[in-house]
Parts: sequence; structure tokens; C-alpha cells
Amino acid sequence: MKLTVYNPGIVPYEEALEWQYDLVEKRRKQEIDDTLILLQHPPVLTTGRRKQEHNILINAEAMNIPVIRTNRGGEVTYHGPGQIVGYLIVDLAAFSRRVKQFVFNLEDVFVRFLDREFGIQAERHDRHRGVWVGDDKITAIGLAIEREITMHGFAFNINTNLDHFRWIVPCGIQDKGVTSLEKLTGKKQDLDALIPRLAEIYKEVFSYSSMEMINGR
Repeated sequence: MKLTVYNPGIVPYEEALEWQYDLVEKRRKQEIDDTLILLQHPPVLTTGRRKQEHNILINAEAMNIPVIRTNRGGEVTYHGPGQIVGYLIVDLAAFSRRVKQFVFNLEDVFVRFLDREFGIQAERHDRHRGVWVGDDKITAIGLAIEREITMHGFAFNINTNLDHFRWIVPCGIQDKGVTSLEKLTGKKQDLDALIPRLAEIYKEVFSYSSMEMINGR
């Protein structure tokens, strides 16, 4: 199997969502290979299928922060600069339609990445999806499946402004925190250097035979 990886930089959320829907249809028609988009967003709050207004703690409209309801699983989350957001356009038929195993593998990408690249021991949580360092989440995961094709994916905090998570109850979890690679290492990280390394580990975990990296769209 071949994997196509896009690295388009900063893309407005709604533009990226439209792009995902276009790619989902192309993947369903077998016009493209499985695709991973690794990008950043301007500050935005997104929710899953259920209403999450009670978990938004600011007047987002007054602050000119978009709040966008989506078709993914999970609850409210924050996206912003310094965070690698990954969108997965994948035909689950190749994974025997085993969604739980697919999500387990996705979490493993970050467990391996953090251990291999930084010696950070991350783990899964028994009750909450995502990847954690102690009681702090470093990667949020929320997928949607459109007739066996995945969309949405993950948000990995690298140089993310963690103060912005005070705008919400992240993922609806009140008794846990959030962290970032910058906080854990004590220094800002080079996203341009990290993106290809993250893509390589994704390729490894999901056993793709080859990978094409595209800078831009």
C-alpha cells in the first residue's frame, strides 16, 4: 500500500474540512491512495456530533474565535498554531474494518514517536482516547467514518499555546490536564523537522510500503 502525505502549512479549518470531504469521495472511488494531511490551523474550537456549548468557557463570538460543529467523534477541542493536526483519509477495508485496532495503532504512532525522538514515555488511558504523559493529554484523537473511509484524526501539541485550552473543558474531561512537547522538553520545537519524522513513524505503524510527501496541496 502507498501513503500520500500533504504538508500544506497553516490552513483555515473550514477550508481543510471541505478538502477532507473531497478526498474522502476520491478515496471511495479509488482515485487516490490513503492520505495523511499534516497541517496547522488558526485558533478555532471544534465539537463532535453532540452539542458542547457547556464545555466552552468563553464568549467565542466576542473573541472572534470560530466554533465549528463537525461529524467526528469526541467532544470540544482547540486547534491553533504550533499544533500538528492530522487528517486521515483511509479505506478501512485494508484494515479489516477493525476501528478499535485502527485507533489503537494511531495512538501507538505517538507513543513510538515520543519515545524514539525524545525519550518521553507516553501511554494510553483506560477510559479516555488519545495519548497521555502522566495525567496530561498530548494528543487528542477523534475520527469520523464515512462509508468505511475515515476522516478527521488527531491534534498533537508541539508548541501549542496551552493557555488557550482554558477556553474549554478539553474533550469534556474535567480532572485531567493538557501538555505539549515544548512544555515537556523546555524548548520550542521545529515543526518542519518533526513533520517528516512523524509521517515516517505513521508509515511504519500502519505498514505502508511507500510514502510520497507533498509540501502544499
